[in-house]
Amino acid sequence: MSSYIIRRLLLMIPTFFAVTMIIFFLDQKAPGNAEDRQRMEMQAQAMDENSSTGNHSDEAQQVKELSEQDRQLLLKSQGRTGNFFVDYFNWLKNVCQGDFGKSDRFGESSLKLVVDRVPISLFYGLSSIFLVYLICIPLGIWKALKNNSWFDKLSSIGIFLGYAIPSYALGAMLVVWVGGQLGWLPLGEFVSENYDELSVMGKIGDLISHAIMPMICYMIGSFAVMTMLVKNTMLDTLSSDYIRTALAKGVPYKKAVFKHALDNSLIPLATNFGGNLSVLLSGSFLIEKVFNIDGMGLLGFQALENRDSNLVMCVLSISCVLMLLGNLLSDICVAIVDPRVTYD
Repeated sequence: MSSYIIRRLLLMIPTFFAVTMIIFFLDQKAPGNAEDRQRMEMQAQAMDENSSTGNHSDEAQQVKELSEQDRQLLLKSQGRTGNFFVDYFNWLKNVCQGDFGKSDRFGESSLKLVVDRVPISLFYGLSSIFLVYLICIPLGIWKALKNNSWFDKLSSIGIFLGYAIPSYALGAMLVVWVGGQLGWLPLGEFVSENYDELSVMGKIGDLISHAIMPMICYMIGSFAVMTMLVKNTMLDTLSSDYIRTALAKGVPYKKAVFKHALDNSLIPLATNFGGNLSVLLSGSFLIEKVFNIDGMGLLGFQALENRDSNLVMCVLSISCVLMLLGNLLSDICVAIVDPRVTYD
């Protein structure tokens, strides 16, 4: 197992290179980069000058192109040379030293901005995973034991209705209806403005009240998948030969279900655990945007919206590492749950 983990960790290095190289290329070549913004500023400045002088000719309204000198100065101000591979490896060298560059929008270190928002995404990510597994495992088992009953059919309808609604759309509905019209819960943000002035119990209550609606949106996507995965796996396990043999030998039905069948039914959940953890830890762009939560998701959305290259690369690079580590964690969880898996 240890040799497998080492191999996987070594494999992460070229994978990280490939992913970040693609992201870096798209960031540099996509419309709206620094050169395009500089050109638009020059056009706006020219139009203002032409308006003040009364010159409205078509030539005066044309978009100015950057001169080679201006372009080189712009590249130099961003620490770039214009050569893709040279720029990428310069960026990679800085990253190895812990320097992701400074955010153009916030004027701070990109890495510091991400680190400051990790606890918020960590809170929602871990809480969502805990609640999903806490609810979905018993519900899936009960649905398998009551297969084709009224409980199974009605719960399936409710689960798939929730699954059909996009999480961000559900978030907008909750904000308008529950938060706006009914006024039961805060409209958004992580905590209230007077959070520091509250007592300990007041802080806990304030945090929970702000977390209820976002947590529902975080959970709704994976709730149906996890519940039906547990149910279908349990049904397959209960119909297997060794369960029928155990029942024929006089093993109590409850023991056969919760001792023998449940262990094997948890293997698919272990497979998905790492992937769910990595995605939730990196935050949700749209959910955090709807509720105005200052997590990694909203930070990434703002970086993309403002074409903040250094911050975009920082957020997506860290998300890439989390995804790779999450996949490795899934394999480790499978090996723990299923002793037959050795990864030799």
